[in-house]
Amino acid sequence: MPYITLENASLAYGLTPLLDHASFLLDPNERVGLIGRNGTGKSSLLKIMAAESKLDDGTLWRAPGIRLAYVPQEPPLDPTHTVYEAVAEGVGTLCQVLLDYHAVTHDMGESGADMVALMERMEILQHELESQNGWAVQARIETVLSRLELSADTPVATLSGGWRKRVALARGLVAEPEVLLLDEPTNHLDFAAIEWLENMLLDYKGALLFITHDRRFLDRLATRIIELDRGHITEFKGNYASYQIKKEELLGVEAVHAAKFDKVLAQEEAWIRQGVKARRVRNEGRVRNLERLRLERAARRARQGNVRLTLDAGERSGKLVAELEHVNKSFDGRVIIKDFSTRIMRGDRIGLLGPNGAGKSTLLKLILGELEADGGEIKRGTTLNVAYFDQLREQLDEEATLADTISPGSDFVEIGNERKHVISYLEDFLFPPQRSRAPVKSLSGGERNRLLLARLFARPANVLVLDEPTNDLDIDTLELLEVLLQDFSGTLFLVSHDRAFLENTVTQIISFEGNGELIEFGGGYDDWKRFSDQRAATLAQTTKPPAEATSRAAAKPAKTKLSFSEQRELEALPDRIEALETEQNIINAALASPDIYRDDPQRVKLLQTSLALLETEMEQAMERWAALESKK
Repeated sequence: MPYITLENASLAYGLTPLLDHASFLLDPNERVGLIGRNGTGKSSLLKIMAAESKLDDGTLWRAPGIRLAYVPQEPPLDPTHTVYEAVAEGVGTLCQVLLDYHAVTHDMGESGADMVALMERMEILQHELESQNGWAVQARIETVLSRLELSADTPVATLSGGWRKRVALARGLVAEPEVLLLDEPTNHLDFAAIEWLENMLLDYKGALLFITHDRRFLDRLATRIIELDRGHITEFKGNYASYQIKKEELLGVEAVHAAKFDKVLAQEEAWIRQGVKARRVRNEGRVRNLERLRLERAARRARQGNVRLTLDAGERSGKLVAELEHVNKSFDGRVIIKDFSTRIMRGDRIGLLGPNGAGKSTLLKLILGELEADGGEIKRGTTLNVAYFDQLREQLDEEATLADTISPGSDFVEIGNERKHVISYLEDFLFPPQRSRAPVKSLSGGERNRLLLARLFARPANVLVLDEPTNDLDIDTLELLEVLLQDFSGTLFLVSHDRAFLENTVTQIISFEGNGELIEFGGGYDDWKRFSDQRAATLAQTTKPPAEATSRAAAKPAKTKLSFSEQRELEALPDRIEALETEQNIINAALASPDIYRDDPQRVKLLQTSLALLETEMEQAMERWAALESKK
């Protein structure tokens, strides 16, 4: 029996239907990714299923007594609560017992506390927790707080929007609901938190419906994709990669049907306009059919267009963009950057990785001259024309109109050699003409991002700095932005927690490792991830206690038969090793050319890094093959 059933649902805001007699089922133990363009009504659909909004028409049925948790994009939290209090609300009736226990534990650490009274109170609370399986719930809360890096006693009122989202996410997770509804759960999470969330949701036993623009997240989690498009829900079995293939086929069929329909309509319109001749042979049934075709054509809403992105790189910068030598930077005694040196050249495409608050924005400001270093030397290049995309949207004036935001004091913008009216330019970013005089404060999160991109690209720039540009953008716009950045001839600095976006746009990584340590790496996100995982594994191996290592070496476990998965892995390893050898040969052949060292030294660096990674993978594959062979 399904947990949620939506039948013949209709919902409209203004003249645009968000749901047009749509239907949907959410079954137990499935993970459904909800996708669609910005403004199609995805969040509205989630609110309806959470019973926070009502349909204009149709029915919503939820299984009686179902436990449901909903985490919206902008979660409402009580500002008087601490983080622990806000999260504990997710466990229902057990909440107050846990809060009392947490308060007693906190008070026992205070000087001058009445320990006798506190111990008596704790004994009562412990008994209540034992009777309601409260210890497991307490452990679950502490685990979620730890994984999301939340401090239990921090007041909610002091948290930024991103941290409030983490608190709401934690509250939903600790409830262990049968249905979990998540609206953009990865926004503002770093890589470690996103991967932990993925693993947790993979083990989740209930039904999950989530909205996300994170394609890696969709690919790993979704067992079904549903797309909300022009008021209708279309479902696709499988993950996002499967959806892309099936969607391409569907669009092709839709285009053929639309072309045939328009051809028939054009023929009928031509017939009815033949005047006297048509009236002589006019068939009333044919006339009625034409009226039906006209109505159907009027009702057929065209697919929303794509954002049209163009970027003018303007005058080329000097060959050197910035050179940092032994740079140090601290704030309030906390070391952000320690003894870091690098050289950034024109055309470099650099991704900055690290936890929130690690210092990525600080490094960017040092490179661009907005901050000065505490120690070391920074040389900056010539003719730098910088365009900065600010994740906090601080560059937007809430009271200004969209047109004035793009081109203050003028009705035109110039992109390269093309001069465009500002209203036409805004249409390229999916803002209809009537919105051009609307204030910025009326825009949604995704629309603000589109406006900031429009403003960014309305000016020539040879250095692009993008700080979390992917938040709130739909997947189609993300992919178009990727293509634009791939073709950009200037220098790119990118801060993002979208793994697919990083992999598709950058060729170098600067990673913040903590305690002011920064590591440079030649390659994309996936290369860095493999390198980082291998380094962590090597470090763990070298730091094993000698006694443990000796005892493991001395122990000789009896041979066991290969499991089914191990047998399949062993059968696949020879092909994997052969593929790695082929990649090595291709890179070695490229490095054997003397011209590459003169013409493209940056590519040499990247190829050498890739070769080192391949050698590591080859060693691991050979070791794994030997280990599996020894178990046969």
